[in-house]
Amino acid sequence: MGTLYLVRHGQASFGADDYDQLSPLGLRQSERLGEHFREHGLAFEAVITGTLRRHVQTWEGLSQGMGWAAEPLAWPGLNEYDSAALIDALHTRPTEPPTTAEGYRQHFRLLRDALRQWMAGVMTPRGMPRYEDFVAGVTSVLDHVRAHHQGHVLIITSGGPISTVVGHLLGTSPETTIELNLRMRNTSVTEVAYNPKRHTLVSFNTLPHLARADLAGWVTHA
Repeated sequence: MGTLYLVRHGQASFGADDYDQLSPLGLRQSERLGEHFREHGLAFEAVITGTLRRHVQTWEGLSQGMGWAAEPLAWPGLNEYDSAALIDALHTRPTEPPTTAEGYRQHFRLLRDALRQWMAGVMTPRGMPRYEDFVAGVTSVLDHVRAHHQGHVLIITSGGPISTVVGHLLGTSPETTIELNLRMRNTSVTEVAYNPKRHTLVSFNTLPHLARADLAGWVTHA
């Protein structure tokens, strides 16, 4: 039996013109997780990432912290949904920018509504797949790992794909999958045990590398 370590990317640049870029803290979070893996003697037989810049940068930070260089397998099915396209499809815009507290709350209220409609097949935002195809792209990596690996595999992706994996394994409702998604923390670790027949959830959204009191300020959600 092996274990999948699904890691959400480090803190990105929420509210900036280009979200798909790790912040300085996001890079430090990634390096710290790599150090944690190295300190605990955790080795991986493969690394798989989405193709977004924040996924690649998170792997670069992890690799530096681990002191281990490997060429990751790029898996487009691990890319996040387009939150801007989802909200645009509602034809309702936040009244304040997401750099304010109220703008932040408005953004996620609209995102919840848009995700529900997308998952129910009510709308297909511009440039995005149907939700069923998004799920198929995400879960295809589970089949790949089960067919080609037996040990520890590191997967670096985003909150949407990770919550989709968890929802798929537990059979949760769309509403629960959305809430799992929006509670995920940067560089959190979700563990899934696997064998040739099945996958089993072991842990969700943990931050073992940030458990020290002096790192409490490093816990972020965006």
